[in-house]
Amino acid sequence: MCYCISVLATLNVTNMTLRPNGLTKLLDILEEENLDTSLETLCNQLHQVFRKEDRFNVGTTLVLFLQHIDLLPKSVQRVIAVALLFDLYRGEPLASTPFAPVFVQVLKSQKDINNGVSKTNFTGHIPVLSQCEKNLLINLLGNNQKDILKKTPRQIVEELSFTSIQPIDLTILQAQLTERHSELPAIAKCGHPVILPDMDHSKVTQNYIPRNVTKSMAETFMYNDNPPLSYESYRPEFLRLAPPLYRSFDELAWFNVTEPSQFTIEYDSNMCVSNCAGAEARRLMGKAFETSVTLQQQQHVLDELDRDPKLVYHISLTPMKLPDLVENNPMIAIEVLLKLMQSSQITEYLSVLVNMEMSLHSMEVVNRLTTTVDLPTEFVHLYISNCISTCETIKDRYMQNRLVRLVCVFLQSLIRNKIINVKELFIEVQAFCIEFSRIREAAALFRLLKQLENGDTGGLNAPTVNSKLDMC
Repeated sequence: MCYCISVLATLNVTNMTLRPNGLTKLLDILEEENLDTSLETLCNQLHQVFRKEDRFNVGTTLVLFLQHIDLLPKSVQRVIAVALLFDLYRGEPLASTPFAPVFVQVLKSQKDINNGVSKTNFTGHIPVLSQCEKNLLINLLGNNQKDILKKTPRQIVEELSFTSIQPIDLTILQAQLTERHSELPAIAKCGHPVILPDMDHSKVTQNYIPRNVTKSMAETFMYNDNPPLSYESYRPEFLRLAPPLYRSFDELAWFNVTEPSQFTIEYDSNMCVSNCAGAEARRLMGKAFETSVTLQQQQHVLDELDRDPKLVYHISLTPMKLPDLVENNPMIAIEVLLKLMQSSQITEYLSVLVNMEMSLHSMEVVNRLTTTVDLPTEFVHLYISNCISTCETIKDRYMQNRLVRLVCVFLQSLIRNKIINVKELFIEVQAFCIEFSRIREAAALFRLLKQLENGDTGGLNAPTVNSKLDMC
């Protein structure tokens, strides 16, 4: 019994009850007038009226009604309440729902409940169900769930009130619940309720209790200025000795300043300094992702990045935004990538750069990076292969010729600057030159390859044809 009390006492707090308008809606579903409406229909109505976030509040209120028979005096109402409480977390594993301990506790035999602690019939926080309500719960927990929900509350009362049903095996469910709540503090397991229901049911059921009286009684429990007594458990106060004060004789000796002349005041000159410069750089970077910025704005961003190298991590540049920055503002992209070379994410940025659509600006960025820092060889080779593939697949003849000239100039630059070992790409580049031999730059690149193949390195010092990558 202590286990279930501790769980419910932990869950039942003031801010987990329904507000008055929600209480009214719930009482409408629990009305005795619904005795000829199927339980399935009433459960669906509950899910339509209350949001998913309100399920726990609805459940705690239903448990409150079942704990106090004077709130739900009619058997039909209590049958509806049991069905609603069970169906509240529809589709979820039973052991993970917060009210599974209630189902286990009410179905345990009285011998198990007392467990040698008490021989009386009251159980405090544990709802006391009639035989009909227990039979309903056994059917819901078993394999007869769908069929039983299609019945009406009247049919449930008539069929299950005087029927003996074989008890259901709760061993597995109890083991799962014990594992879930094994971390509950021991102090939470020794509480006792301060309000106990009147177990003389005849006092309640012999007279009809008006709806407004039931609602008033429930509101008194739930919305009192003081903590609701029906939710409170009396528990012994957990006391522990206060730790002794730590007395230090050595560590704090530096507080005793005896010779002030040996010390000077240090002032942080960066305190209260406006960070508007960084804010302006971030604003301009947001614009640089979308359109070309002016030379003055570009220089401002570059100056701020030089002044504060760590600013590059706070300008909202992600690998996915890099292609936009390259196309709109390649100079800014170059400086940003150079400052990110020591970052753990540089591989992601380079991968995006390699796989982005080939263009003059992307080649300009790659060319500048290769001449400034040592890029991974596989990165450069992959980019060259991507450029060659793009030239081969483009349909527009004019654009194809233009891109081929750019690629040839780019490759000549890499070869002459000894950034790549042409032997590793000889076959692929040679095939590219032969395919586009009609273009002057491709023919020049082919001659350079042949000279290197024959061991003539003099061609490396010859001027590159149209060596500028900014040609039209």
